[in-house]
Amino acid sequence: MTTDRSSLARVPAAEAQPFRWPADELSHFMLVYKFGLAEIGTKITILAEELAHRGRGNPIEHVNTRLKTVESLTAKAKRINCPMALDLVRARIRDIAGVRIVCSFVSDVYTVADMLTGQQDVTLLQTKDYIAEPKANGYRSLHLIVEIPVFLSDRVVTVPVEVQMRTVAMDFWASLEHKIHYKYEEDVPAALRDELTAAAHESARLDERMERLHAQIHGPRHR
Repeated sequence: MTTDRSSLARVPAAEAQPFRWPADELSHFMLVYKFGLAEIGTKITILAEELAHRGRGNPIEHVNTRLKTVESLTAKAKRINCPMALDLVRARIRDIAGVRIVCSFVSDVYTVADMLTGQQDVTLLQTKDYIAEPKANGYRSLHLIVEIPVFLSDRVVTVPVEVQMRTVAMDFWASLEHKIHYKYEEDVPAALRDELTAAAHESARLDERMERLHAQIHGPRHR
């Protein structure tokens, strides 16, 4: 992607630069979310290894974690009209820490979600099931906002984490869709949008077919 330097020159400095929080406060603020990701990462690893040990196979193909950058956090705060005080950002933005769990089958997505949210120290705050009800463009995924405790030296803090769960097929489609939107800077041609939506429907049919094949070989899975 090329950058139009002349257009950047026209952007006011206040808009071109992200908001700057005090360095020490921001560092500690982000560190807590980093610890939250470590905690939930350990939980996911334990679940995967336990299921594999029980002979059910590992339902998790791979896991990715991410923390929002300061620029991304600033942009979202401005987009939702959130004041820049860190305590308000903490209260209103709950996807600062995120984890994506990619599973083999749709049934695995719900199995792992139930096991994760069923743990005593995991609090489920919100569920958005875009598998049962896909977005208009065909996007499918299970989104959860969970809260987990992080034990610091002097106190316990609860950290919200966004958990996105999807199949390999869903993840492949979402990755391609993201790259296309980035290339066209959100102004995707209508014909290409239609192709993406059609591909999403084909991806859903593939998930259904693979689930049926798996059930024929190993028997149906139960949530």
